[in-house]
Amino acid sequence: MRVAIFGQGYVASILAVGLQRIKNGEIGYEGIPLADCIPRKIEDIELTTAFDIDVSKVGRRLSEVVQAYWHDGIKFENDYEVKLGYEDMRGRGVDVDFEEVVGQLIDEYRRADVEIFVNLITTEKAEPFEDVQELKRAIRENDVDRVSPAQLYFYSVAEYERPSAFINCIPSPIANDPACVELASRSKTVIFGDDGASGATPLTADLLAHLQQRGRKVLCISQFNIGGNTDFLSLMEPERNASKETTKSSIVSDILGYDVPHFIKPTGYLEPLGDKKFVAMHIPYISFNGAEDELIINARINDSPALAGLIVDLIRLAALAIERNEFGTVYPINAFYMKMPGPKEARAIPKMFAFELVKSWVYETPSIKAT
Repeated sequence: MRVAIFGQGYVASILAVGLQRIKNGEIGYEGIPLADCIPRKIEDIELTTAFDIDVSKVGRRLSEVVQAYWHDGIKFENDYEVKLGYEDMRGRGVDVDFEEVVGQLIDEYRRADVEIFVNLITTEKAEPFEDVQELKRAIRENDVDRVSPAQLYFYSVAEYERPSAFINCIPSPIANDPACVELASRSKTVIFGDDGASGATPLTADLLAHLQQRGRKVLCISQFNIGGNTDFLSLMEPERNASKETTKSSIVSDILGYDVPHFIKPTGYLEPLGDKKFVAMHIPYISFNGAEDELIINARINDSPALAGLIVDLIRLAALAIERNEFGTVYPINAFYMKMPGPKEARAIPKMFAFELVKSWVYETPSIKAT
């Protein structure tokens, strides 16, 4: 399983360190949900190349880059050099030849013999295209104000001309964009997405399911996160935060069957917290005979390792989907691993249910539908 990374930041670096430590026999499989269930060995995952736009990373070896995130030292079997990726040109009035950029990216994919791509770039503002022809028109006409980096990376993978997979761990609509899903089906590309569900949101989903099953009426939901990594810093830009809020909030009506006032989004950047974000939740509800109860939860969660453990599964599931020719998007996998599971018409469901759903997919047993 040969893998390329878009965005060699905290998550990608911890993923690389963790995989190498597993291969070295230093750690076990903690934090990998389906560690022993997927018929693909974790040790067979090979991270082959990465793309970034940070000048402090481009042209440097993986072992150098991870020093910013991991201080115990480690030697990688494949100490690849980080390549220059595509920078967001929207609003800059810059001329870009998209076909040339895509061609350069594909040349790098071929050199590294990649089949699976993981998108871990910083959260961005992006709107779905909805129609394949509109997506192709924007690429053909070099519409830099319409095409986001994640969308261009996906398009390059779809143009790669070999069966492959695009794992979208950020909120940009890829698995939830009918244009991308149709293009993926045509080009023999698997899409998993959108936005990896690794922290507070999956817990909120399961708590709402617990209350719904017991007939309790939720009055409102408050859930916020404060962190000190670069992703939280980028989310201080309102347009980027809006994308994250959309994926986090989609669970409410899907699971409860009705909407309630809710505030579910990242709310602050505090550098001393680093990668270990602070999470708080407050969910008041009505129980039998009008009794008013509430759930109050506080937590500290290492943000990047939580997502990296899920990616270990997603890479192996992508290899399985390619082998099965299940191109387009795969709802059972998205339902468990993503905040906003594609395709667009699909519902978010409690993660405790989705866990069984994805296992059924792995073992090719009948499972529930997406809607």
